Amino acid sequence: MAKGLDVGTMNIISGKQDDSDTVFVQQRNSFVEIEHSDMAEQMLSRSDVLHIRKDDNVYVVGDDALNFANIFKQETRRPMQRGILSSDEKSAIPMIKLIIEQVAGEPDYPGERIHFSTPADPIDSDLSTLYHQKTCESFLSDMGYEPEPINEGMAVIYSELADNNFTGLGVSFGAGMTNICLAYYAVPVMTFSIARGGDWIDEQAARATGKPVDKVTSIKEDGFELDFKTDVGGVEGALAIYYENLLDYVIENIAREVDDEDVEEGLDVPVVVTGGTASPDGFEKLFEDHLDDAHLPFSVSGVKRADEPLYSVARGSLVAARSEEEREKPQKSQPVKSSNSNGNPSSNGNSSKGKSKSAKSSKDKNSKKSKSSKKQSQ
Repeated sequence: MAKGLDVGTMNIISGKQDDSDTVFVQQRNSFVEIEHSDMAEQMLSRSDVLHIRKDDNVYVVGDDALNFANIFKQETRRPMQRGILSSDEKSAIPMIKLIIEQVAGEPDYPGERIHFSTPADPIDSDLSTLYHQKTCESFLSDMGYEPEPINEGMAVIYSELADNNFTGLGVSFGAGMTNICLAYYAVPVMTFSIARGGDWIDEQAARATGKPVDKVTSIKEDGFELDFKTDVGGVEGALAIYYENLLDYVIENIAREVDDEDVEEGLDVPVVVTGGTASPDGFEKLFEDHLDDAHLPFSVSGVKRADEPLYSVARGSLVAARSEEEREKPQKSQPVKSSNSNGNPSSNGNSSKGKSKSAKSSKDKNSKKSKSSKKQSQ
């Protein structure tokens, strides 16, 4: 077997094959600090809340951090910022290490292959992703895995464009970054990222409305739709404005980065969007409308949102890991649905249903199973 791991600014998600299903384990990549007391620690432990004690403080980590932040009127803290480890957060390393351990779990055997997502260097910032990549690689190696980084945009191609011979434009709208990959028969023609994503939308909307960022994030994740029927003066209206601004910015950079010499004349490609930021209903239609107005060196045959945009990068990372594992150990590996005769993942790679788990207890590394994730409407 093998695993895929999406190391995202907002969520860390692992995926592995379980017979015909792909099972995902998810944890929010955030934490909140509360004052330590014996009673508080006992209650957290009994409630299976993921936490860690350090000196005189207790850090609630993962999915429960946002709930505690809202209760205690605090802002959550993030191990990652703008798609990579935060240099401003002194607790970034121990926190993200704990979350990765919970989400990935122990390897099924020593040296189990795991592909983990890593962003491309952003073209609109001097940020480097190398330290982030090597640190995550070290965590996974210490756990007993054989880790391999995979470009986040390419993971989208593996996950969603098998039926189009892995040819098309994959765009992962994450919290910290937006990653873009144009591939032709599974060969990346162009990969890059921009240092804006869902966090940028939340921050701008919070600044415009005077609301806390975590409150804006909660509103965005609770049934927000890009239907432009909400009042401009509210949080939903501000979110819609900055969503539209982000899409224009992404398209502007795609047009700038793709050279006419990079693509075949008359190339007509599908576009697939993924990531938690792409989850609101109406997102793909809005993106398609803006692409239609853009001047690109290739034609767009259509825009679709992944059935499960939150899990797409983890799924694509898993497809790549299983294909690599089969090539290396064909006599030991199980039949892999995601490999064709030329060694690239095949169209069967994303045929399994997605099931999600939520890593909760700091005592239970296998996590408790939650309800299966519902497919997003297209």
